[in-house]
Amino acid sequence: MEQPKPEIRVLDGTGVERLIGWAKDEGWNPGLADAAAFRVADPDGFLGCFLGDELIAGISAVAYGQDFGFIGLYICHPDHRGRGYGKLVWDAGLTRLGDRTIGLDGVPAQQANYARMGFVATYDTLRWSGRPTHPQAGGNIVAVTPELVPQILAYDRPHFPAERDGFLRAWLDEPRHARAVLRDGSVHGYAVVRECHEGFKIGPLFADGLEDAKALVAACAAASGGGTLHIDVPVGQEAFAEHLWALGFSEGFATKRMYRGPAPRLAMDGIYGTTTLELG
Repeated sequence: MEQPKPEIRVLDGTGVERLIGWAKDEGWNPGLADAAAFRVADPDGFLGCFLGDELIAGISAVAYGQDFGFIGLYICHPDHRGRGYGKLVWDAGLTRLGDRTIGLDGVPAQQANYARMGFVATYDTLRWSGRPTHPQAGGNIVAVTPELVPQILAYDRPHFPAERDGFLRAWLDEPRHARAVLRDGSVHGYAVVRECHEGFKIGPLFADGLEDAKALVAACAAASGGGTLHIDVPVGQEAFAEHLWALGFSEGFATKRMYRGPAPRLAMDGIYGTTTLELG
């Protein structure tokens, strides 16, 4: 019987769930309820390479408007590696994003490959993991309510390369826990923590300053019920990293944020935790 030719298709919800399942198998520890919120960011932004009806490789190529896109969840099933199927879906993702600036978070083993494709490293991140003891959330921390969402959307904008209001409205909602720093009725930082297959991930964590970031970590720890927390921290946030170390966190794997095209100008001083490695 003749082997079917590989075909690139947009993944439906079931396909995205399967791709995220592969990410779990790879040890990437995705969230338990990521798929639905991810698809809100760009319903057509998840591509699969199929042989007949079988998904064999996938990628997220999420377009945030006309100027920015992000690549993630780039996985070929182990049974089909070494045959060029991953390259097919990679090329399809880049083609879909066209002339946009494209971001990704590259693991060390792939950074040279991405550089050859025109991606330039801008900063490093480190995964910090731990179970803080006796978290003390500050008095200015509140749960994010629908009334606060417009302020959160505005606060997010300097810290991310593009507007992402639809995604954030989903990301701020249950089953995730969203917390904000509120002073005199104004938002001065926010964080989201979600349950993953192993522990909980914080992301994003954006704040005006170190003390607000510390308070948000404590609030996320309380919301997680004392579970292990993971957060991807830009290496420039040295004082924040020292605080995590003092809480009992330890360093894990490193990634580099890389862009093909003009790098966005971001308020890096306020970025204490990346939203996700899959969507930026």
